[in-house]
Amino acid sequence: MRKTLVSLAFFLPLLPAQDRAAWMQQAQWGVMGHYLADWQARVHNLAMSVEQWNHMIDAFDVETLAGQLQSVGARYYQITIGQNSGYYLSPNATYDKIVGILPGKCSRRDLVADLSAALARRGIKLMVYLPSGAPGQDHVAAAALEWRNGPFPNREFQRKWEQVIREWSLRWGKKVAGWWFDGCYFPNSMYRSPDPPNFASFAAAARAGNPDAAIAFNPGVVYRLLSLTPYEDFTAGEIDNPELVAIRRAAEGRIDGVQIQMLSYLGQSWGMGAPRFSTDQVIAFTRKIRDAHGAVTWDVPLEPNGTISQPFLDRLSALAK
Repeated sequence: MRKTLVSLAFFLPLLPAQDRAAWMQQAQWGVMGHYLADWQARVHNLAMSVEQWNHMIDAFDVETLAGQLQSVGARYYQITIGQNSGYYLSPNATYDKIVGILPGKCSRRDLVADLSAALARRGIKLMVYLPSGAPGQDHVAAAALEWRNGPFPNREFQRKWEQVIREWSLRWGKKVAGWWFDGCYFPNSMYRSPDPPNFASFAAAARAGNPDAAIAFNPGVVYRLLSLTPYEDFTAGEIDNPELVAIRRAAEGRIDGVQIQMLSYLGQSWGMGAPRFSTDQVIAFTRKIRDAHGAVTWDVPLEPNGTISQPFLDRLSALAK
């Protein structure tokens, strides 16, 4: 009986979750940036190292980026904390202790905190992106985190990953308005257990510092927008071809109780390349989601100093007009 009561405790506090993303409906659209060590190295022909990564993070111009977002009328911004390379743009002592890599690949500068401050002065919310799995290209880290890629429970990994997430969440608090978790490809295997770790404990770790943080869990590209769990607040909405997106059974900007949101990219691929859509296309794709009272997040490439190039600013500016 005691075990049952503990399990239920994870479920009871999260019933009114959907209200956490209500601000997205008013924001209408936002911007995302993939600032990843391996992607920047590939695009700009860099030899990545801990020293090089810290140099880049130190040179990331948060004031210019925040000013650009303000100039185009964006109401929120989402940035990657890290991904497959094992390099992260914020320090995390828990992660460093678990993986034991020296020198650590988490940056010295807390770019999330600094970017949040620059955005907050302009009335722009900050969201963060993080995979739900270990950094796949860092085999030392993946082994230390006890990660298995595939339809496995990964319970030991999840317990460690929640500790890592909790440290970031407690440090940032209200500075981060939401989390977008990538790679939730096996929800039945990993997250739908009645006992933690599960969706409830995963969400609780992300909200440790901000109980109002909006969360989405991404199952991958699914053209019909849908919700994966009651423990999220908006649809992850990853779409590579926005002309194919479908919205069914929506009511007041929500699908099955969660806020409608689509995430797609303006470059040739995520975080890279020249604009693939005209201004008219960007407006049309955004309007389709807005007609259902949803929000659209457009990913645009970032320069090495963290700024957005003019061709992408032109397309974003058209949305504000």
